[in-house]
Amino acid sequence: MPHLRQYLPILDWGRSYNRHSLSNDLIAAVIVTIMLIPQSLAYAMLAGLPPEAGIYASIVPIMLYAVFGTSRSLAVGPVAVVSLLTASAIGQVAEQGTAGYAVAALTLAGLSGAMLLAMGLLRLGFLANFLSHPVISGFITASGILIAASQLKHILGIEAHGHTLPEILGALVSHLPDVHLPTVLIGVSAIAFLFWVRKHLKSTLKRIGMPGLLADILTKAGPVGAVVATTCAVWGFGLSDQGVRIVGAVPQSLPPLTLPSFAPDLVGALIMPAILISVIGFVESVSVAQTLAAKKRQRIDPDQELIGLGAANIGAAFTGGYPVTGGFARSVVNFDAGAETPAAGAFTAIGLTIAAVALTPLVYFLPNATLAATIIVAVLGLVDLSILKKTWGYSSADFTAVASTILLTLGLGVEIGVAAGVIISALLHIYQTSRPHVAEVGLVPGTQHFRNIHRHSVITDPSLVTLRVDESLYFVNARFLEDLIQKRVTEAPSIKNVVLMCSAVNDVDFSALESLEEINQRLADMGVGLHLSEVKGPVMDRLKRSHLLGALNGQVFLAQYDAWQALTDPHRPLSRVAE
Repeated sequence: MPHLRQYLPILDWGRSYNRHSLSNDLIAAVIVTIMLIPQSLAYAMLAGLPPEAGIYASIVPIMLYAVFGTSRSLAVGPVAVVSLLTASAIGQVAEQGTAGYAVAALTLAGLSGAMLLAMGLLRLGFLANFLSHPVISGFITASGILIAASQLKHILGIEAHGHTLPEILGALVSHLPDVHLPTVLIGVSAIAFLFWVRKHLKSTLKRIGMPGLLADILTKAGPVGAVVATTCAVWGFGLSDQGVRIVGAVPQSLPPLTLPSFAPDLVGALIMPAILISVIGFVESVSVAQTLAAKKRQRIDPDQELIGLGAANIGAAFTGGYPVTGGFARSVVNFDAGAETPAAGAFTAIGLTIAAVALTPLVYFLPNATLAATIIVAVLGLVDLSILKKTWGYSSADFTAVASTILLTLGLGVEIGVAAGVIISALLHIYQTSRPHVAEVGLVPGTQHFRNIHRHSVITDPSLVTLRVDESLYFVNARFLEDLIQKRVTEAPSIKNVVLMCSAVNDVDFSALESLEEINQRLADMGVGLHLSEVKGPVMDRLKRSHLLGALNGQVFLAQYDAWQALTDPHRPLSRVAE
């Protein structure tokens, strides 16, 4: 049974489920459902799909995650960034509005789900660590800007298409003479109202004496207020007959049973976007889940999260949806509303099912401009240009990675942008580790500690050089260490012993081992001893399986102070290096 609970977390939290949890989960579900109805419609439009696809993608996936996921607060469904990636990917293989476009969305969800599920079963959750935080932040910031820019066409009531910021802005400028003023009025009013709701409604309601919980619910339902007001305005004033574009007829039905395509050409075209969506979606989801879990001293299992998200995406593929993941905004709302278990998500799915069956006729006159306003207000919260300032002051490598990701995503598209960001991060990491920090250290007077001679007042022996290597040794940096030691010894004929202080060396690969053997041989030819100190156990285990220790022209010391005592002559004058 414990092994089964590992893959079915519902068996774990379900055993302690009680009336108190039920009450809190139901309240959270009501709040999140109210929020998700307009949001799901909006994100489907962002993905280039019919509005009902957003609701369908928010029903079965949530239920499956409740069974297989480990986070008690994560709310799974369509999110802005994944919707943008979906539109970018399937827009290259099918024309928007066609049956092929919808099938491509199902296929993309199925591929993403299969990849996530496979990664989870193979315990590959650690692979997400290869995406650095600056790259993710840069990508999400650039995506937020792209998404907001892409929705301006709906606010202005014009046709303007493009996948990059220059393309979008160019199309908007060229179609400015076609701006539809009633649509602009609706869109700008909705944006202004939603920003006011986000910043001021809760405090205003509390000032007039409304209970905190009710004020919170009404604030979260702000987008619904915009939807109701603008829908009534379009219907009452007949604005759809005057050119205001509306959602139109949305099928009243449960999520349909659908089947993704297994055509080799389509699968081949979507395989790389599916990998990108899987990784980006998982990183976003697990980051949110871990943040919320920490607040309640809970933990999540990243590998099981992969399984939960994989099941959710497979569910979306067979029920008329498109790729989904854990969303930041909806998850925070779910958490703040008091959700205690994943059952809150299941109750949310039930609420959305009722909406899909009974409420869709009410959105017939809902203007596209309102949905665009909902998206713009939501995604602008993702834009964080301060990451540029933070990384500029902290690390030039991280600044390069985040700036490149932002510029390439805006200029060349989301897929190229994030791929380039990952590649640049990897190359910068390789470059940095190819030139590891190696400090020459001396003895701190009156202690057994050794510190950098350029940073501290220490004692040194002219015949002894101790180099602290602050990086694992591998094929990229092995030659660098070899050249550094060669240069240091040839510059000072008084040197008789070299000690490599290995306290920060976690690994030595075969190329580095051969370099150490070469260093040992060169120093031996020069009459200089090579010694090692503070070698970690796992590293020593590997060195014992090599020829290095047997041929070493020196000793291996447990502590650097032992090496100092053994290799310095108490009668030889020592040097004092001032800080």
